[in-house]
Amino acid sequence: MKPRLFLLSRPQFDIQAFLSFITEEGTNWHRSPNAKPGEELVEVAGRVCYMSFGKKQSPRSNCEYILNLIASGHESVLEHVNWTFLLAGISRAFTHQLVRHRVGLAFSQLSQQYHEETDAVFVEPEHLKGSPQAMKTWREAISTVQQAYKTVLDSLMRETASSIGGLDKKEFKRAMYSAARSILPNATETKIVMTANARALRHIFAVRGTIPGDIEMRQVMAGLFRLVQAEAPALFSDFRLETLPDGIPILRRD
Repeated sequence: MKPRLFLLSRPQFDIQAFLSFITEEGTNWHRSPNAKPGEELVEVAGRVCYMSFGKKQSPRSNCEYILNLIASGHESVLEHVNWTFLLAGISRAFTHQLVRHRVGLAFSQLSQQYHEETDAVFVEPEHLKGSPQAMKTWREAISTVQQAYKTVLDSLMRETASSIGGLDKKEFKRAMYSAARSILPNATETKIVMTANARALRHIFAVRGTIPGDIEMRQVMAGLFRLVQAEAPALFSDFRLETLPDGIPILRRD
């Protein structure tokens, strides 16, 4: 199973609202042709800090202006630009690492307390492909876990209903799912919605997408990078993708 990434929302820039502001201020803004909404939003946020419009505006293009902001450490303006993604086909091991990043990100993940995992699928680590014995053992263990989850849940539902008082149907099911989920491994597939601003994405690209030994993380970071690079290339122009000998991409920062 490979990670599946879906872009659910993207930055919007109301140019007419901003031009109304510019008119009221009695100045003008020299727009760069072909700049994307997210890139323009970052530019105007940066320029408002100094009101560098009209005669005060430098001849830099939008891309050059943003690169200068990043080089000078003025990355707070990148926080105005947000995307929302839906990630699927990923393991809970992956999301355990991802949700450690909290600043500039928001997460909503599939709950094993409310979602029955009898038909759960599992994400096979890429490195297993190099060892037939390891793959065989892993798949046998997963098969055992799948059956054990079903047996534990069925038994709990059948045998504890009369012994647990004071719980309505919803809370009873949550209690049983919670007990049964304790047997599930990190490889269990999950879904998560993630909203992130550009500055936060740059951070996780730098600290997570560059680790050679974590293939699943590299796959997801590469996928996210491709999505946002198409959306606002100037905000991520100092990152690039390379392919390692294992055929999986890795992010590099210039």
